[in-house]
Amino acid sequence: MDHFDNRDNVSNHQTPQDIREAREDFGRNCSTNPTMGDIINRRFSRRGFIGGSLAVAAIASTVSPLALMLADEARAEDGSSFGFDEIEAGVDETHHVAKGYDADILMRWGDKIFADSPDFDPAAQTAEKQTRQFGYNNDYVGFVALDGNPDHGLLLVNHEYTNAELMFPNWAKIGKKMEDGKEEDAVIMGDYTKELVDIEMAAHGGTVIEIRKVNGKWQPVLDGKYNRRITANTEIAISGPAAGHDRLKTKADPTGTKVFGTFNNCAGGVTPWGTWLMAEENVNGYFGGELKDDHPEHANFKRMGIPGGDYAWSKFYDRFDVEKEPNEANRFGWVVEVDPMDPTSVPVKRTALGRFKHEGAESIVNKDGRVVFYCGDDERFDYVYKFVTKGTFNPNDRAANKNLLDEGTLYVARFNEDGTVDWLSLIHGEGPLTAENGFNSQADVVIGARKASDLLGATKMDRPEDVQPNAKTGKVYCMLTNNSKRKDEQVDKANPRPENKFGHIIEITETDMDFASTKSTWDVLLKCGDPSVAEVGSSFSTSTTANGWFGMPDNCAIDAEGRLWVATDGNSKKATGRTDGIWAVETDGDLRGTSKLFFRVPVGAEMCGPCFNPSSDTFFVAVQHPGDAGLPTFETPATRWPDFKDAMPPRPSVVAITKQGGGKIA
Repeated sequence: MDHFDNRDNVSNHQTPQDIREAREDFGRNCSTNPTMGDIINRRFSRRGFIGGSLAVAAIASTVSPLALMLADEARAEDGSSFGFDEIEAGVDETHHVAKGYDADILMRWGDKIFADSPDFDPAAQTAEKQTRQFGYNNDYVGFVALDGNPDHGLLLVNHEYTNAELMFPNWAKIGKKMEDGKEEDAVIMGDYTKELVDIEMAAHGGTVIEIRKVNGKWQPVLDGKYNRRITANTEIAISGPAAGHDRLKTKADPTGTKVFGTFNNCAGGVTPWGTWLMAEENVNGYFGGELKDDHPEHANFKRMGIPGGDYAWSKFYDRFDVEKEPNEANRFGWVVEVDPMDPTSVPVKRTALGRFKHEGAESIVNKDGRVVFYCGDDERFDYVYKFVTKGTFNPNDRAANKNLLDEGTLYVARFNEDGTVDWLSLIHGEGPLTAENGFNSQADVVIGARKASDLLGATKMDRPEDVQPNAKTGKVYCMLTNNSKRKDEQVDKANPRPENKFGHIIEITETDMDFASTKSTWDVLLKCGDPSVAEVGSSFSTSTTANGWFGMPDNCAIDAEGRLWVATDGNSKKATGRTDGIWAVETDGDLRGTSKLFFRVPVGAEMCGPCFNPSSDTFFVAVQHPGDAGLPTFETPATRWPDFKDAMPPRPSVVAITKQGGGKIA
C-alpha cells in the first residue's frame, strides 16, 4: 500500500486515498540511527555507480539518456534473458500484457467463492453477502498446488483495505473543500453507518479458493472443500512470546490468547510446509479515540502511529477505541498463519516474528534445515527484518512443522558503509533490551520491535516493502519504495536525490548461501526513476528502453530460473506518464540493471501480488484500487475496469497471465 503524499497525474486534486496516504507520510522513527541514504552515500562516495561490482551504468547528466536507451533497444532485446516483447508504457482505462500472452480476469471483488454465494449487487450489498464473496483490494497472491498438480490448487489472496468512496453508491460526492488556503474541487466522504462499517470489515482479511485450469484457462471451483473467507471478525489465536501477556489482554479476551479479525493484510508468503502467511501492515488507521500522554502504552502507540483514525470502526465498536480498550491495538501488527488445507482451522498470530507494519513474510529453507523469513517494515525510516526458526523443516511430516514459527530469533538489519550487513538479534536481556529500557520480557521485545530496533542501531530505510530471497543465487532483494523526506544533507554526488521519490532496490548477498548468517554483504541493484531527467539520478542500464524504467518498487517475485520480477506502486500518482505494472529486471552480467515492461494496470490502480504457479506457465497478479484517480466516487471513477458497465464500479481483481499456446512465462 502506498503511503506517500502525492497527487495523481490525471488531476491536481487529492483523492480520499491520497489523504489517507498522507497521514502515513511522516515517518515515526525519531531515533538517531543512520538512514539508508546516509549509508549509501558514505559507501559509494569512494566509487561511482558506473562499473565496479554494480556493473550498472548511471546516466550522466552530460549525455542524452533517452537517446542512449532508444539506440540500445535492439541490444536489450537480443541479450535479455526475458523472451517477451516489451509493451509500451502509458495510462488508459484497461490493462495490457506482452504480445503472445493472455491476461484473464480470474477473481473480482464480489465474485462468488461458494456455490451458494449470492450474486454481486453493489446497490444491495450487505456484510452477510460480503463474507461469502471475494473481498476488496486484493494484494498478496499465493498458490498451493493440490496433489502436486500445477494446474489445480488453492489461490490465497490478502484483502488489504477498502475504498469506501468507490464501493458504495450515492455515498461520496464531489464538492468543495479548502486545500492549502484555496477552495478546490474534492471528494466529500459520506456519513458512515454501522451497516457500511460491517461491509468494510467483511471485505477485509483474505480468501482461499480452489482454482483449476480447464482448456488452458483458469477458473474457480465454487464447490471446492477448501474455499474460505477470513475477515476482520474471524476468530484468531495468538501464540509465541506475547501470547497471554498482560498487554494483550482485553475485556473480551482476559486470557490474551484470542483475537477477532485481521486487517490491512498487505504482502505475505507461503511457508515451505504449505501454510499461508498474512502480514498485517497499517493497522494504526483502524483505531480511533485518544490515549492520554501518561498512559503506559502512549509511547508504544506513538511509534506505530496509533490511533490513525482513517476508518470509522471505533464509532460503532469499542474495541477500536483506544480510550475504551487500549490493549486491543497491541493485538494487531503481526504475521498471521493460516492452514489453507483445513478450512475449519483457527488462524494463528505468530508473535515471535515481531509487531510492526509488516510487508510480506517470504521464506526459504536454509542449508541446515532451519527456515528463514524476511520482512520489511513499510514506513519511511523503518527497518528490514529476518526471523530464523529454532527448529528445522521436516519435508516428510507436515504436522511436525506446525509451530516452527513460535520459536526462533528475530533479527534487524544494520547496513554498514563497507558493504556488509550485521543482523542484530532482538533477544530480551541482551544489549539494551533490558528492564532499564522498558523490556521486561521477550513479549515486550516483540510488542515493541520498533523501539527495540531503534536501540540496537538498525539502519533507517526508505520504506522497505517486499523482501524476497533467491534460492538459486543466495541473493535477497529488498524493495525500498520511496522516501520523499530525505534531507539535502543526507545526499552527495553518488546519491543525488534529496527527495527519494522513486525508490531503490537493495541486493543482499547471504554469506556462503547461509540465509541464517548474521553477517552479509549488500549492494544497490537499482536507483529507480526516469533516466531522462538527470536530476532524478536513476541507475538503470543504458540498455533499458524508454518503456523499461520504473519508480516505486513494491512487491516482487523470483521465478523458477531465479529471475527478478518487480511490481510497482505509485507511478501514475507521480506524474510519470505511466501506470504501475510488472517489470522484468536483469540482475547479472552485462545487462544487470536492465528492465522490461511486461504488464500494466488500468488508470488509478496499483500492481500487487506477483506469483508463479509451480510450472511457471501462469503468472498471477493482483490489480488493486482501479479507478482511484482524479475525483473518484462510485459514480465518477477514472475507469470501470474490468466490467466496463455503467452500474458496476471498478473492481479490484486477480489476473491470470498465460502464454498463448502454452509454455513458460517469458
